[in-house]
Amino acid sequence: MVRKLKHTEIGDIPVDWELQTFDETFRVMSNNTLSRENLNNRGGAVRNIHYGDILTKFPEVLDCSEDEIPFVNDLSLLSSSTQLLQDGDIVVADTAEDETVGKVIEVQNLGDSKLVAGLHTIPCRVKKGDFAPGWLGYYMNSDLFHNQILPYITGIKVSSISKGAISETLILVPPFDEQEKIVQSLNKIQLLMTAETKVVNKIKLVKNGCLSKMFPQKDDTVPEIRLPGFTEAWEQRKLGDFGKATGGTSIESEFSEDGIYKVISIGSYSENSVYNDQGIRAIKSDKTSNRVLNRNDLTMILNDKTTSGNIIGRVLLIEESGIYVYNQRTERIEINLDEYDSVFLYEMLNAPNIREKIIKQAQGNTQIYVNWTAISLLKYMIPSKEEQVKIGEYLHSISNLITLHQRKCDKYSSIKKGMMSDLLTGKIRLV
Repeated sequence: MVRKLKHTEIGDIPVDWELQTFDETFRVMSNNTLSRENLNNRGGAVRNIHYGDILTKFPEVLDCSEDEIPFVNDLSLLSSSTQLLQDGDIVVADTAEDETVGKVIEVQNLGDSKLVAGLHTIPCRVKKGDFAPGWLGYYMNSDLFHNQILPYITGIKVSSISKGAISETLILVPPFDEQEKIVQSLNKIQLLMTAETKVVNKIKLVKNGCLSKMFPQKDDTVPEIRLPGFTEAWEQRKLGDFGKATGGTSIESEFSEDGIYKVISIGSYSENSVYNDQGIRAIKSDKTSNRVLNRNDLTMILNDKTTSGNIIGRVLLIEESGIYVYNQRTERIEINLDEYDSVFLYEMLNAPNIREKIIKQAQGNTQIYVNWTAISLLKYMIPSKEEQVKIGEYLHSISNLITLHQRKCDKYSSIKKGMMSDLLTGKIRLV
């Protein structure tokens, strides 16, 4: 059977699907202005949706019976105008550092709990339309809706949107039974993603526990936990002792899948990242400065173009030799393999409690950076080469396990994105 379509402002949609504006659909409610310092994860009477959690943590549909939502420290901080949320309400993050601004969560399974929307959010309640639980959360995070928001984003360093600016964006309203079927399908893939995410987070907790106990703390010369067979005290060494350092280069060539230079971008430095030749390649270009990187080299980020400095000091391990283009904001460390194990150094330098040493040396206002000459003098406690190898192997096996489950999660995420593209536009019908 041929499905009839109609042309609309957001593209072709099924003829039996309706459109209504954001302003027609929602009544905007009051939020509060509590910062992260006013919240806790221990407990309380009222929970609070922080915009940062919307952007980085919460899924499209917030299951209040399962997802961890912080509590308000002091109820007297809430103004009398702050309104409690209920199932079916949506909360929009109106501020972000990039185009993720406008991400939405839909509140579900609140039960008897009390929940409010916090700083930099726009809480809304449906006043017109019949929506299946979960539909608004999925639809308003789809490209179909988010692309409508893009023209209304303002700001340079910080992106923001206003409730007035997005009042004429369009909400898609399919028949209720079709909404239900679409949501059921998306919920299934979301459950798989959630399960993998929980596994990743549990393994990360295990690894963080190992990192805090397998390296000496403060003035100690040995760690709290050691692998069997090692008893010697660790020795103090400087960061600059680990190997020869060379600065990166600017990337001026265009990118191509069939180019000859392997490119290490700042985006390559994800958590638990190892560079294994899976990145983009740059085309051959006389303008491109390039250097040979060898297996077991490390590259470290020295300059964070944002004001957060969150990626300063993060290290990447090279697992395959080749000709690379690596960013001028990074430093290559050609490890002295006679004395040091590169896997051990990679795990040690990326450990949050150890990377703090480098972050504390950061300077700058509009861009946060560290000077290699200065941080090369930082001191670390290092065991024998044999013990380094064993610790590196142990920690790296945990990292590989995290990567394995993260890739599964990423695969499910890709599948879900494709499903949203097809189901939320009516390209594939479930009725």
